Amino acid sequence: MTRRVAVVVHRLLWLVFAVQAVASVFVEPPYPYWAGWLPALAAMAVGVTLAGTDRGRHTADSRPPVEVAPPVAGRWSALNSPADRTPSHGTHQYGQTYAIDIVAEDEERPRPRFARLWPTVRRSEDFPAFGAPLFAVADATVVHAEDGQRDHLSRNSLPAVAYLMLVEAAVRALAGARRVTGNHVILDLGGGTYAMYAHLKRGSLTVRAGDRVAAGQELARCGNSGNSTEPHVHFQLMDGADLDTARGVPFTWRGVGVPGNGETFEAEPAGYPA
Repeated sequence: MTRRVAVVVHRLLWLVFAVQAVASVFVEPPYPYWAGWLPALAAMAVGVTLAGTDRGRHTADSRPPVEVAPPVAGRWSALNSPADRTPSHGTHQYGQTYAIDIVAEDEERPRPRFARLWPTVRRSEDFPAFGAPLFAVADATVVHAEDGQRDHLSRNSLPAVAYLMLVEAAVRALAGARRVTGNHVILDLGGGTYAMYAHLKRGSLTVRAGDRVAAGQELARCGNSGNSTEPHVHFQLMDGADLDTARGVPFTWRGVGVPGNGETFEAEPAGYPA
């Protein structure tokens, strides 16, 4: 509970700073200029404390990898893999220590390359991962499922990435974990292990909270919601269902292992094809 309160306070401090910064453009604040920076300084202090706590929690409770089935079928490539570094996404926040991103590969419809300037954005439908089915990695219970957020255009050009990093990511971080992960589903695998699938396609969920699912059962479709540069699957294991307090748990995919950055692999979920 203490950590959750600290996370909320951290978010509120940044929000206060952002609101007053915008307001100061239109009205003169009723306090000295230097006082306006106090919320930002306090937020930085809380953030440093949380980061240190995250490192300590991770070091004190490292677990052996949990073997599960792959969450996708077909040919995929890995990005931001824990096989190359941990935390794989540069942070322990939201239980992401051992998270992995994967993108679909299709020789007949190649994935669009990163562009320097043009095209600035692309439609989600231009990427082979968009709409790909996602499967339960084990027999489990659905503890959270939402798919009401929109799938946005890609952020795979220099101008779009700059917008993502400087504007969009900051706004999403202030709004909380669900705006960062976008549409997502969380499964309780038992034994204190939970699986999360993020950036799901809007309206694609086939399950809801409380459902029991079997390994290999379709859960949703790959999308481009939340803090995402292009349609891809963000998958992670963690020790709790609350993203603000969960710690990452290492995984290995049955028959695949943990693919490294840029490694292409063939995946076959449990019981696939049904």
